Amino acid sequence: MPDRKIRVGVIFGGKSGEHEVSLISAASIMNALDKDRFEVYPIGITKEGRWLTTGDPLAVLRAGTEMPPQLERRTETTLTPAQEESRDLIPGTRYEGIPPIDVAFPVLHGPFGEDGTVQGLLELADIPYVGSGVLASALGMDKIVQKTVFMQYGLPVVPFLPLKRKDWDRNPETMLDRIEARFGYPCFIKPANLGSSVGVTKAHDRDELSAALALAAAYDRKMLAEQAIDGREIECSVLGNDDPIASVPGEIIPSREFYDYTAKYIDETSELLIPAPISAGLAQQVQDLAIRAFLALDCAGMARVDFFLERGTDRIYVNEVNTIPGFTSISMYPKLWAATGIPYPELLTRLIELALERHADRRRSLTSYQG
Repeated sequence: MPDRKIRVGVIFGGKSGEHEVSLISAASIMNALDKDRFEVYPIGITKEGRWLTTGDPLAVLRAGTEMPPQLERRTETTLTPAQEESRDLIPGTRYEGIPPIDVAFPVLHGPFGEDGTVQGLLELADIPYVGSGVLASALGMDKIVQKTVFMQYGLPVVPFLPLKRKDWDRNPETMLDRIEARFGYPCFIKPANLGSSVGVTKAHDRDELSAALALAAAYDRKMLAEQAIDGREIECSVLGNDDPIASVPGEIIPSREFYDYTAKYIDETSELLIPAPISAGLAQQVQDLAIRAFLALDCAGMARVDFFLERGTDRIYVNEVNTIPGFTSISMYPKLWAATGIPYPELLTRLIELALERHADRRRSLTSYQG
């Protein structure tokens, strides 16, 4: 890397139900990045999908306004990699938004950001970026395909049923009967492609199940029903590329019946127990499973792996992998690493280093036939 500070483009907001969570995470990251090593460039994406790089994008998105009139006439922004041959700013060039960046740090939770779409854009622009690549991001977002991959790798998952919105629209009674026959009550209904528990419901009877399916269908064309496990919620953070390491596990004691959106971000009475009060043997199993899940999806950089620890049996189930976990001040991913010995600013530095390492390795691959 050059002697100057590394230019980091932090991308946040986006067209997702987790837009507001992304803003909180991005603010935490931008505040904690080592200012002696990094020069931070905020890149905001509105709920309509427009990119903001001038002024204060975070303030604009927090205000929830449409595109400010003064930005309507802006010069279009381009994502430019700071390659070896052109790392310095070009003399005489007017940069309306951001100059060429060395690395992107996507903090886009949910669809249109965590699902491989922005990762694909950054790949095309040849810009290093923090976190998993296109495939792992897509697998990590789609709960149905993710669980199917886990099953192929012999990882334990909670029994589930994949569902389609079109089938719900055509014959809701048949779908209700099918879920009741398979799982009974209570059971969980989830959109397949959202995080932060958006659109997730624990249904206790047929009326609640019907409302839960209607809610999930409003967010995604794919849904899933899951058996309700009487379990403790355990989480473990993973860091690395091809040789990842796992943090100490933590446990969440939700303030509500389950760890829904309100319990995560609004009601501050949920408890985070770090490290989780479990035996050393169970903690090791959780760490091993977290790394196996990370590698099964071919993740990179970071991921938080969520588990259920069944009461009475101590069976461990892999719930899901989050490839862009929350980075708010109360989020488990950075808290678990802090408890493991990696403080927040150092964690961010390591993630940027891992992004540059993975990009350098990717560029080793031939892109034309060498006969």
